Amino acid sequence: MRLDDAPESENVDDRRGMGGKLAVGGGLGGLVIVVLGLLFGVDLRGKLPAPPANDGGENRAAAPKDGYKQFAGKILGLTEEVWAEQFKANGYKSYKRPHMVLFSQGVRTGCGDAPSSVGPFYCPADDTVYLDPTFFDELEQKLGGSKAEFSQAYVVGHEVGHHVQNLLGYSRRTDEMRKTKRENEYSIRLELQADYLAGVWAHHADKKYHILERGDVEAALKTARSIGDNRIQEKMGRRSHPESFNHGTDRQRYAAFSDGLKTGDASKKKLDLYFDDEQTPFDARAGELRNPTLFGR
Repeated sequence: MRLDDAPESENVDDRRGMGGKLAVGGGLGGLVIVVLGLLFGVDLRGKLPAPPANDGGENRAAAPKDGYKQFAGKILGLTEEVWAEQFKANGYKSYKRPHMVLFSQGVRTGCGDAPSSVGPFYCPADDTVYLDPTFFDELEQKLGGSKAEFSQAYVVGHEVGHHVQNLLGYSRRTDEMRKTKRENEYSIRLELQADYLAGVWAHHADKKYHILERGDVEAALKTARSIGDNRIQEKMGRRSHPESFNHGTDRQRYAAFSDGLKTGDASKKKLDLYFDDEQTPFDARAGELRNPTLFGR
């Protein structure tokens, strides 16, 4: 991945080394269970306890000087530039830039306390993407994804996609379906749209800064497939149960990201397809959305 000319965001806070006393699940089973519930941006409101009144349990230490903050800053900087331009081009309101926090062990957020085992996530209460970079080792070793740079950029792009959804009102539609029979369906709609938005971002970032190199797209698509609900359940040694899906199948996550990367279309007409019951019905037996324009036949 080529980032030499990419702008670097100033909205990255490196809190690694500030270890909190938060429980962290271990082993493949613990990781996969957390992934099923939280990976890639499920809204944490109501899922985690509220932060304690004081934060004396955290120990400050110097963040590692490994260049990761600069890498993350460049990815976030590219999302800031692309989405500011796309919001203007598509007649949306002005783009509000999110923040990013790098952490280790655990982190205190506007949505509650979170251990690093939850994976990357977006908190709408404080407009912040949270990321423990060691997650990518787990992704590669235990879920069969890739920790290549563009694969990591795809993950950040997906989380920023949740921020875009929050700004455009798609998150609210999903919130309205919580604790109803359609909760999982709408979670899938939201997650697949976030994959698509990650692809849209990458399309425009590459068009402007030529960030993609040989093998980059393949690495990101490998990751998109590895975190499909069906693949994760298989990793747990279980049969696939579509009624429990909440992020999308490997095939549809792959297709959504690929479509965004190919078209770069951030128009309301295209984004609305992910939440259109008539044009994009939900097949509960397969745990998939049906729309040949978005996912092929």
